Amino acid sequence: MAAQAPAQPGPIDNKDVQEWTERFNQVLAQPGEVINSKSPEDSQPWYSGLFSCFNPIDTCLITWCLPCVTFGKTHHRMRKNANLEGYQPVNTSCLLFCGSSCVGLVLIPMAMQRMDVRAKYNLQGNCLSDLAISCLCGCCSMVQQDKEVEYREGLLAGAVKDQYQAPQEGMSYPVKQ
Repeated sequence: MAAQAPAQPGPIDNKDVQEWTERFNQVLAQPGEVINSKSPEDSQPWYSGLFSCFNPIDTCLITWCLPCVTFGKTHHRMRKNANLEGYQPVNTSCLLFCGSSCVGLVLIPMAMQRMDVRAKYNLQGNCLSDLAISCLCGCCSMVQQDKEVEYREGLLAGAVKDQYQAPQEGMSYPVKQ
């Protein structure tokens, strides 16, 4: 008898399902606070402009043809691994995007993810602008978010990488000449 290979994990991650459920419940529990939320006064501008969505062209085309892939990639990069290790194009967030678009509610997860990007990196904006941008310029918004998360996570990784390290040989005085 042939030994069976271990089962491959499917595209649905229970942890992601739980996180999305908690985020939806938070919005439903306090809709007034979410709608009226604004960025702090010291918030930063976005690294990438909203209409800079044609660069890089591959991200633009993927987002235009398969927006769920970019949506899921941004979620993975922001919440799981900045280098996209373990990323699969079809994942929980991608399926959430597809499912919500089938019932006409795709605006909700799009705006929620934009709000999360804004909150995590202290970026300018508010909930109403997140909703409007997601509704009117969805593809541009998703490309902007993907570029922003890639840039900001790179900065965070660089900040950790460049911390002080003691010299290997130990300290010494310079040689007098």
